[in-house]
Amino acid sequence: MAQNIASQSTDEESLKTLYDEAMQMFDRIENGSEATNSDAVQLSIKAAIAKFEKATNLVSLSGMFSQNEDLEELPTETLQYLLLPALLGTLSLKLCSQPRKGVINVAEIYFKDFLQRCKDYGVTDVEVPQTSSEGTSRAQNEQAKIANMVLSRQAKIKRYKEMKELKEKLSTLSKAMSSPTADDATKREYFVTLLLNYVNQALDELSSIEQEKPILEYMAKNAGAEHKAEKRERAPPLKPVIITRDALQKAVFGAGYPSLPTMTVEEFYDKRVRDGTFPGAGTNIPHTTIENADADPDEAEQIRKERLVEEDDEEALARQRDMDEYKDEHRRGWGNRHNRS
Repeated sequence: MAQNIASQSTDEESLKTLYDEAMQMFDRIENGSEATNSDAVQLSIKAAIAKFEKATNLVSLSGMFSQNEDLEELPTETLQYLLLPALLGTLSLKLCSQPRKGVINVAEIYFKDFLQRCKDYGVTDVEVPQTSSEGTSRAQNEQAKIANMVLSRQAKIKRYKEMKELKEKLSTLSKAMSSPTADDATKREYFVTLLLNYVNQALDELSSIEQEKPILEYMAKNAGAEHKAEKRERAPPLKPVIITRDALQKAVFGAGYPSLPTMTVEEFYDKRVRDGTFPGAGTNIPHTTIENADADPDEAEQIRKERLVEEDDEEALARQRDMDEYKDEHRRGWGNRHNRS
């Protein structure tokens, strides 16, 4: 029993450390002055996503959240982890190396999941349209709900005022949170206010996504754009990581999203590392693509040689020239005298 308590405490400390590190990276990305599409920022975004996905996995394994609980029943320190889908959705929209259609689809799932969880816990009372596979008419109805909810003049004015008030409140509470003597009531008020602020941001992002979809559809109809998209889509497609209770629930993989792949967060994260989409923990991120851990050794060696040649490595180029000259002067099988007279 004591061992289980100690193990749980260690897991909580590991989650808090991982989450705090990811939040620091997230804040630097959000408040930085460097262009989002720069290599340095893109690498930071991918690293932050990897940490938040890992944190999502730890939350899932701990069984931290249940639909049978109310907000008042949740411990104060766990409230911040309800933000995970919103943070992942925000970062996903900043990715530039993935097909845009896949990016906004993944972000949409994250934001809807976040809003649904906030509604389930009573943080907000917004109506969240669910992902459906019942045809275009249902999808259009969902888009209309979001548009009416976000774009109507009255709702927009009301939310603008709310966001202004929330930001002012967050600024005051942030100063209180920085004090080592901040009590539980202050922390709880801060996290709830932060959740409400991201509810408004999620609604704005969903509105932008709905406006972007027809633009992407129009671009896809253009032959030139479609041809370019085919080349870009060689990269592994993005897939969302939703909080689940444990590995036994991987077949469900998040309420309301039955079409998502049936794998746990850990399996998906490890696969992303193997595919080279994200670096593994503790890995220094190079400027070149990370090799696939499951790749054939001969193939990996060939890729390494080609990369050296592409980078104008003098030694590699010299070896390549010598081999080409050797092949020109010696026919294949020239040195094989076996069974010859």
